[in-house]
Amino acid sequence: MDEREFLAERFEGHRTHLKAVAYRMLGSLAEADDAVQEAWLRLNRSDADDIENLGGWLTTVVGRVCLDMLRSRTSRREDPLEERLPDPVIRPADGPDPEYEALVADSVGLALLVVLQSLTPAERLAFVLHDTFGVPFEDIAPIVGRSPAAARQLASRARRRVRGTAPEPERDPVRQRAVVEAFNAAARDGDFEALVAVLHPDVVLRADAGATAGGWTRVDGAENVAGRALMFRRETPGEVMPALVNGTAGIVWFEDGRPRSVLAFTVTDDRVTAIEILADPDRLAALDVAYPG
Repeated sequence: MDEREFLAERFEGHRTHLKAVAYRMLGSLAEADDAVQEAWLRLNRSDADDIENLGGWLTTVVGRVCLDMLRSRTSRREDPLEERLPDPVIRPADGPDPEYEALVADSVGLALLVVLQSLTPAERLAFVLHDTFGVPFEDIAPIVGRSPAAARQLASRARRRVRGTAPEPERDPVRQRAVVEAFNAAARDGDFEALVAVLHPDVVLRADAGATAGGWTRVDGAENVAGRALMFRRETPGEVMPALVNGTAGIVWFEDGRPRSVLAFTVTDDRVTAIEILADPDRLAALDVAYPG
């Protein structure tokens, strides 16, 4: 094995972790892969013998690449209020998947990623790298071009925003699934009162249908969300597959063997506090999710 093959093998050992970092930063699986590939290119151009901690070096490189991508994304955006649901990470409700576990470890689901989108790029980087992956502020500071104390303040502001906006989820998967099944049963039966009962009074539903099919929708309040759920159920024939979506109980709705929508639920105190729905046909077609059976 020559030196480059050895370096490539070492890099592959970090790939899953690096993709998890990039996904938390960008909310896009394709862009996360691009960021990881860029880190590999930069490693190839560097003198790897001088890198004492390869994992730490690669993590900060990916962080810097993601920061540049977020800033570029912000500068390109014509509408500053444009919103887009992050890519969901899906697997069936049973069966292990090491990459899936790495991508969603310690995550509170899509609801958190939606909140992260409201942060500035520097706040998001400081929060993700420090609070999620334990990168010291001394290493974060050069990436954002600030002092360690200023990087700490960035993470603190982001933390307050997250805690004030993203609901704390139920961690027990069995209790999560029971609540989601109750929601699905009520929607299937057309039982408005049962739907309202399983929803928190301040529940928030966010739906992303894509630019060609209505774009972004937000619905607030149990009665409004229940009404939307019943309308969605009437308009969307097909079958439901239980799934884990970003580490929490969710469902994938299939029609004619193709995914029609992905629903991610945040459950708190045995009631649904947030629902994220991806119904963009183009993005659904790109998901690695197959109809069971």
